[in-house]
Amino acid sequence: MTARIIDGKAHAAALRAQLKVDASELVGRGVRPGLAVVIVGDDPASRTYVRNKVRACEEAGVVSKIHEFPVDAPEAAVMTRVRELNLAPDIDAVLVQLPLPPHIDEARVLAAVASEKDVDGFSVSNAGALLTGAPQFVPCTPAGIMYLLEKENIRIAGRHAVVIGRSNIVGKPMALLLLQKDATVTICHSRTPDLAIHTCMADILIAAVGRMNFVGAAMVKPGACVVDVGTNRGPDGKLRGDVDFNAVMDVAGSITPVPGGVGPMTVAMLVANTLHAAGQRKQESK
Repeated sequence: MTARIIDGKAHAAALRAQLKVDASELVGRGVRPGLAVVIVGDDPASRTYVRNKVRACEEAGVVSKIHEFPVDAPEAAVMTRVRELNLAPDIDAVLVQLPLPPHIDEARVLAAVASEKDVDGFSVSNAGALLTGAPQFVPCTPAGIMYLLEKENIRIAGRHAVVIGRSNIVGKPMALLLLQKDATVTICHSRTPDLAIHTCMADILIAAVGRMNFVGAAMVKPGACVVDVGTNRGPDGKLRGDVDFNAVMDVAGSITPVPGGVGPMTVAMLVANTLHAAGQRKQESK
């Protein structure tokens, strides 16, 4: 068996083309979508992510502004800027690039983002809304994965999904979204004993553990759909996933590559969430 490769790059390109049309319609109705990104420090990976996000938004017609702080910036200064952006009438979306330096309380800064501008879906209010099945914004990576599963006609209802990872950014919201689509969901993590026993029962396996090549062929059920959320740098500097792609290709039914799988969808969903926020502003102004 050779797995079908799920081309996230192609799916994202098609979605972004439609989003560009949607943005143009908003502009025609008098709303210019605006995104503000707050970044603290000079982490190369973070800066790359920010560039990709801003480029995608600008290509779709979203005005993007980057607010940079030095790595030793006081938490109060970052919080003040976030609150200012909450009140800015030309900004629909506020994104705080993670991770933040250790001296800044990440949870406190994220909580400061107004829920109606929290396009990452990380605030407590948006997380709570997701739990009840009525989120204003779904975190971009889980939303992108659900989009891929839908476009690839991967059946979710009645199937067993296993999520490796329990972060607030991917693992937990991913499990909730799958549950809402009637999957039976198991969440595993670093302290799960006999992990392969669980993963080998998965019809849909989501790997978001942050360890390169962590998932091997022996951990995958034949024919399963394997989604790799990992973004690890190998010794050669190249991007690698949490899944041993070459080995799992011979077992899985379908699989996302790294790069070119989940990553492009995450960026596309940020654009989608930003346009949704702008559309809400238009509704409220009526």
